Amino acid sequence: MSAYELPWERTDASPIAVRIAAAEARRIVEGAHPPGALLTEAEIAKREGASRTPAREAMLQLEAWGLVRIAPKKGAVVTAVTPAERRDLMALRAMLERASAEAIARDAGGQRILAEGLEAELERQRAAVGDDDLLAFASADYAFHARIIQSLGNAVVDELCGTLAPRFARLTHAAASDRAEVLAGLLDDHEALARLLADGDAAGFAAALDAHLAAAHDPDRGAP
Repeated sequence: MSAYELPWERTDASPIAVRIAAAEARRIVEGAHPPGALLTEAEIAKREGASRTPAREAMLQLEAWGLVRIAPKKGAVVTAVTPAERRDLMALRAMLERASAEAIARDAGGQRILAEGLEAELERQRAAVGDDDLLAFASADYAFHARIIQSLGNAVVDELCGTLAPRFARLTHAAASDRAEVLAGLLDDHEALARLLADGDAAGFAAALDAHLAAAHDPDRGAP
């Protein structure tokens, strides 16, 4: 799985526990399992047509992704996104994106490669906006930012992004669920950010990124 794919987008022959975790993660991101909901091994195993062993392993993976908290002898409780977590996740992403913008500004070839990748994610976002598909947009939104960060060429950072991917997607999905106008605004911002990166304008990108977060990231309303 690449650093810019969400778990439920995998198409390879993953172990059953990973596939179960991906399906449950998608349900959490979409809100089918709301914060505070209790998930049990028996419930997950029945829903996924599997035994309790892979269901138990899937719950551990969901905990590693930060989507649930294991409650001994009870199951797993779906976590809620706190204002502090939202702020910290956005601060981390912004820091990594600014570093990436500075690095890519010195690499004309890298700018072209990144521009192609970002355009692919923008196309996915445009389609999602047209279809009013929140999950598709959340996935493409994460991939857009992850592609920027991946241009750093740091394998450890890529691994970290992969672990945090479902949490970032949940932030975006929740924001768009609360405010229908968010999707078009995020798309406009992303198109502007992509142009600045293609021009190698690291300073302009940093300023636009700050404005993007200030406009879209409202701790009281859950925007990304």
